[in-house]
Amino acid sequence: MNFRPRRDDEVLDINLIPLIDVLLVILIFLAATTTFSRYSALDIHLPQVSEAARLEDAATLSIARDGTVALEGRMLTGNTLEDIIAALSAHGLDPASATLIIQADAQAHHEMVVRAMEAAQQAKVEKIVFATQTAQ
Repeated sequence: MNFRPRRDDEVLDINLIPLIDVLLVILIFLAATTTFSRYSALDIHLPQVSEAARLEDAATLSIARDGTVALEGRMLTGNTLEDIIAALSAHGLDPASATLIIQADAQAHHEMVVRAMEAAQQAKVEKIVFATQTAQ
């Protein structure tokens, strides 16, 4: 045993290696015992209406599940933003009073619906309505 008095020039240091070892063991234990449960995404219920609304000056833009787009039953040559804008502009809608009804398949990509909304905005259509199924 060393009972000699400590000198002031001796530097005390803390050995961090055992502390790191203990923390790694705790981390491994927590990772091994943690249960990973998958939380469900948002519980979304799409709206249903009891009676269909009647719109006087309206155009219907349909989006199929494979991404094809039709305006008033006529297929568009493409499904890009520019194609939809050109079709809406050529259709002759009065932007201030006309309503665009977006009819999208339940399996259609969300990107196509957003693209249709952006095209309507750029074609200056102010009223956009989404088609729903009637409750039975």
